[in-house]
Amino acid sequence: MFNFFYNSNLFSLIEKTINFISSIFFALLIAALSFALIFSPPDYLQGDSVRIMYVHVPAAWIGLASFTCIGILSILNFIFKIKNLTIITKSIAPLGFMFTCLAIVTGSIWGQPTWGTFWAWDARITSMVILAVFYFFYIATHKLISEEDKAVKISSIIAIIGLINIPIIKFSVEWWSTLHQPASIKITGASTIHSSMLMPLLLMFFVLILYCALIFLMKYKTEIIRIKKKNLKRI
Repeated sequence: MFNFFYNSNLFSLIEKTINFISSIFFALLIAALSFALIFSPPDYLQGDSVRIMYVHVPAAWIGLASFTCIGILSILNFIFKIKNLTIITKSIAPLGFMFTCLAIVTGSIWGQPTWGTFWAWDARITSMVILAVFYFFYIATHKLISEEDKAVKISSIIAIIGLINIPIIKFSVEWWSTLHQPASIKITGASTIHSSMLMPLLLMFFVLILYCALIFLMKYKTEIIRIKKKNLKRI
């Protein structure tokens, strides 16, 4: 089964996907930034500072979604010992860590004009910092432990434990009194954000997802090449 994930046909598909995303990415990025920074209206209370939302919110979504994927794949890998799942999670982790840190930084910048302070240890901010710590230890485990099986086992445990923090981040604004407002975008209910802001937000999210896909495929391809070279050296 693993052979499927690094045969020449898959490599060709990855290369074509990378080229396709690269060909449309910058045009979509310019369009998304134009709507976010120019065409979308200022908030009636926050003014133009609300535009930080167009980076902050998608970054937070990606950080949460990435760690959720890592945690679920780590559980599957822990049970079924599928080597390719480790390659996937190792490729996702740096992206998730970067976007989690970006969400924390942009949230801090947004907090100054909105709350009057760059930092407040409320439930959501604290749980996001904890998420970044889990990312850090997950990545560091693979960097510092040379024995691959041991690194996979420890990193899987870190990811599985870290999953507990995901619902805490999601529901922190409902469980505790925090500075953060409740979710404005709801899948099951009516969203409270106006369409003039929702459309640029979703467009920015889509562009950042494309960026993640691009970097993930490059990282995934690099990991496969590294493993193939490592196996050739053993022969």
